Amino acid sequence: MKILGFAGSTSSKSINKKLVSFTLDQISDSSLETELIDLNDYKLPMFNVDVEEKDGYPDNAYKFLEKLNEADALIVSMAEHNNSYAAEVKNLLDWCSRIELGFFGEKPMLLMSTSPGGYGGGNVLEASKQRFPKFKADIIRTFKLPSFNDNFSEDHGITDEENRSEHSKALNQFLDHLSK
Repeated sequence: MKILGFAGSTSSKSINKKLVSFTLDQISDSSLETELIDLNDYKLPMFNVDVEEKDGYPDNAYKFLEKLNEADALIVSMAEHNNSYAAEVKNLLDWCSRIELGFFGEKPMLLMSTSPGGYGGGNVLEASKQRFPKFKADIIRTFKLPSFNDNFSEDHGITDEENRSEHSKALNQFLDHLSK
């Protein structure tokens, strides 16, 4: 079984990518293959009906969908920009949904968010919880990590015991779902 992870961010310093990477590293079951992808590898023109009519669908949208189709489950952590998705991520969702509305393919998903602030990207997490099922995501569990810079270290991952316990619980429930 393959689990694909990605951050809803294109920042080279993405804290959400660090959270996804940490989460994938916590998976010790040797029967599970994990892969972390970077959305920078799937750059797209800004969605516009005129561009769609003139040029069709971009190759990178198809390449991203191909990666999704290769996976059996997803771990995603969304970055919050002005209370919503990062523009590049919204654009990716727009292109993918034009090709195939249910592009998440009913795959089980662990949906997360983090931010430097105390709400942990809660606004984008809520927006994603509402929107992703329309794209056929099967959200099994969610997790948000507040105050990333205070609660995460490169060497130790999630340092706050309460948040680490909640993360572990969410991941284990997600993995238990996959084993059924």
